[in-house]
Amino acid sequence: MAASITTPPLVDIQNLSKSFGQGDGRVDALKHIDLQVYAGQVVGLLGPSGSGKSTLLNVIGCILEPSSGRVALDGQVVYDGRWLQKDLRRLRLDRIGFIFQFHNLLPFLNVLENVAVVLEIAGAGTGPARQRALELLQYLQVEHRREVMPSSLSGGEAQRVAIARALANRPRIILADEPTAALDSERAGVVMDLLRKVAAEQGAAVLVVTHDEKIFDRFDQMFYLRDGMLADIDGPHTRSKDVAERR
Repeated sequence: MAASITTPPLVDIQNLSKSFGQGDGRVDALKHIDLQVYAGQVVGLLGPSGSGKSTLLNVIGCILEPSSGRVALDGQVVYDGRWLQKDLRRLRLDRIGFIFQFHNLLPFLNVLENVAVVLEIAGAGTGPARQRALELLQYLQVEHRREVMPSSLSGGEAQRVAIARALANRPRIILADEPTAALDSERAGVVMDLLRKVAAEQGAAVLVVTHDEKIFDRFDQMFYLRDGMLADIDGPHTRSKDVAERR
């Protein structure tokens, strides 16, 4: 889905910097980053190890506090020199879905319970939580595995359950850190196609940190991060003309 030029971004990062330490030991992990991700977009973030990719994802996810800059999520400024939201946990729960390289499913809960527990933490009753979880498992075509434990799932199945869990509270922003690194080409393609489906059908913005060349053709736009500085990657991976027109 190509967002129109007038549509505001769901992720809007302006002049963002993040450093660790002080004096001679200071490390500038992110330097004056500008990044916009729109509803319906799936954006790739590439770069060598230590380049700041995960740091940027954690800043967008309101896990790490920036050193300076401005962060707006889903039309609301959440950081501008300081946190403007008092309850960051609630913000993450309501607006952001996280997907990781390893699914991190709770081993003592079955598939359905792993998805429903997110909704229960957010305050939903057991019945509505399980109904929503079942709908998501059906959507991601793993409903038939709802009663099994995570240890019985294949890698691709586990990652689809992790995606269901990330979507439980209908977040507008999906942050994925190496979601296909542990999967073969076929399963990686399935996961990325599911993320594209989510972006298109639910109007979500999806940002994926990856080294995985086999999924590069699934991105609407790609950025490269080196030494804390971000550059757009022009070329065949940019699907939407709207992206170019926004720059």
